[in-house]
Amino acid sequence: MTKAEVFYEGHALLGEGVNWDASQGVLIWIDIDAGHVFRLKPGGKPERIEVGQKVGAVVPRRSGGLVLAVKDGFALMDRWGEPMRVVASPEKDKPRNRMNDGKCDSAGRFFAGTISPEPKNARFYRFDPDGSLRTVLSDITISNGLGWSPDNRTMYYIDTPTYRVEAFDYDAATGSLSRRRTVIEVPREHGGPDGMTVDEAGCLWVAHWGGYAVRRYTPQGVLDRTIEVPTAHVSCCAFGGADLSELYITTASSELEESLRRQQPHAGDTFVASPGVKGLPAFPFAG
Repeated sequence: MTKAEVFYEGHALLGEGVNWDASQGVLIWIDIDAGHVFRLKPGGKPERIEVGQKVGAVVPRRSGGLVLAVKDGFALMDRWGEPMRVVASPEKDKPRNRMNDGKCDSAGRFFAGTISPEPKNARFYRFDPDGSLRTVLSDITISNGLGWSPDNRTMYYIDTPTYRVEAFDYDAATGSLSRRRTVIEVPREHGGPDGMTVDEAGCLWVAHWGGYAVRRYTPQGVLDRTIEVPTAHVSCCAFGGADLSELYITTASSELEESLRRQQPHAGDTFVASPGVKGLPAFPFAG
């Protein structure tokens, strides 16, 4: 069993959305509740943007800047630190919902979904480089982790309260999904499945909210490895570093009772582990 070590002592309220920007050699992640976006070159000093509202996901743009999933919808930022502009607001009629986790596919399409306090009142969307927006899935409660297989023919997806990881046949040419099925049933005692990434062998690494761990599963759903994290609310994970051999892990300090906060001084910090396998490269937004 591998243990994660502290990479950045940020004490985030809700650290999330971690991804590696290979073009800049930096790690990017967010604090959802604080509305902050961070980037940090290993060994360097962190930089922070204040978005001005809750931010659920952020991905670099191929042209520079960022694409963001924020409380109000999908937004673009032309350069790091410049004001963002919201370009699509699909849930204006649902003020209690907000955007959550998101990633880009190999064609640079940005997939991200929402989280709702009401069961099955959220959705999962695809924001294309041309600015068009499509609803991919409905009847979601907490749209969360996603990733693609190494051959790009399968997309994996998590709606946290289901305690399942689902798979879809994926058409990379069109961005369409088909043949929905369950590949992992997560035991309740492991904590809720949250953020997720895929390694070069096609195995899935799932962050477990309330589970003190990131766990690796084969595509057949077999648990074969665990990385211990010294705080309960493990929220997201992504491979990074020059050769994608480091696993970066975000955590949260929110929703912890005061007694547990005292027992978990690193709640909200960002961690790193060396699991002995490499990940797949993250793709930028093509718009």
